[in-house]
Amino acid sequence: MRDRMKIKDIRVFTLRSDSIVPRGFWEERLVRPVDIYERFRVEEPYPLGEEGPFEQRFLEVIVENCKERGIFGPVSYRTAEIVKTQLKPLILGEDPFSVEKIWDIMYRSQIHGRKGETIIALSAVDCALWDFIGKVKKEPVVRLLGGPVQEKVPAYASMLGFSVNPEDVAKRCVEYVNKGFKAMKWFFRHGPGSGSKGVEENLKLVKAVRNAVGYDVELMLDCWNSWTINYAVKMAKKLERYEPAWLEEPLMPDDIEGYVKLRRKVEIPIAGGEHEYTRWGAKELLRRGAVDILQMDVTWAGGITEMRKICALASAEGVPVIPHAGWTEPAQCITFSQPQTVCPMIEYLIKHSVIQQAFNKEKLKPKDGYFYAPRKIGLGFEPQMDKIVKEE
Repeated sequence: MRDRMKIKDIRVFTLRSDSIVPRGFWEERLVRPVDIYERFRVEEPYPLGEEGPFEQRFLEVIVENCKERGIFGPVSYRTAEIVKTQLKPLILGEDPFSVEKIWDIMYRSQIHGRKGETIIALSAVDCALWDFIGKVKKEPVVRLLGGPVQEKVPAYASMLGFSVNPEDVAKRCVEYVNKGFKAMKWFFRHGPGSGSKGVEENLKLVKAVRNAVGYDVELMLDCWNSWTINYAVKMAKKLERYEPAWLEEPLMPDDIEGYVKLRRKVEIPIAGGEHEYTRWGAKELLRRGAVDILQMDVTWAGGITEMRKICALASAEGVPVIPHAGWTEPAQCITFSQPQTVCPMIEYLIKHSVIQQAFNKEKLKPKDGYFYAPRKIGLGFEPQMDKIVKEE
């Protein structure tokens, strides 16, 4: 069968439903780099999924003489367009098992797309190919990667979208500790543009967490690229007493020198790399000692094929990899294929996962604060194909 296998098409299909979450589901948003400008700073959370109709796009790799299909998604409209117009023509006729060759062809063809949306599109194709290979082999992708190396991995509760009002924070913390989580991440709402009042609001958030659940629960804090180095140093000095496990993405992704300087000035470990791309992006962060924890996203940084290389680079430098997990299934494949010393934890974006898995037949959630090694073939998810409304 392998000798006859060639990629015949990459199809984009759209699934549609009514609103999938109730109004008010998104209680608060995170701080953003553009919030230095007041007109953006006052914007409310975007009500994603709260209004219908709600649609998501998926990729489907179709192979000659094979009934199995490699599927990945949801993907954005722009990702789908890049795949259809720029990447698909390059790899039609290629052997779908030749992931290294296909990755190299796509990467070499995109000189002006070495970072950002083009690499995200490349990542989507790569993940769909791995899903296909797993289905043909009748194996979970993690098995194809040499795993599972770990049988269970602690998940941390990522609290994006929850209210940061101190009373609400305290209730949520207790709720998720009672569900078995031993670590959680909260997202700051304020940056330099909010002045001293914003500093106090940020501190109230962290204080509320510690007052609610004490210090036995690990606490991570996300700044989402929205602080300056001076603001970050000032905040870090105030936050050190609360013993955060890490301070995440305090600076813009391209300010690598700023990350290096910040690490020298503060005691809190610095996490970053979520918005970096490919092994070359990882190499620069590692070479310059910019981060204590590397957080590159499997579905943005180059896919499963590339993320294996990124993990190898990080392991050689002794830097743990805790991938940003906007898409839970690929993050699991990588995490469970690595030792605990390389990938010690996995992110569970509580509210975002509802959106990401909106059309999954089965929802993937931690059990008592842990994810367990994947057992389903391929990437391990199956979309609700009865909701399909469009094929391209």
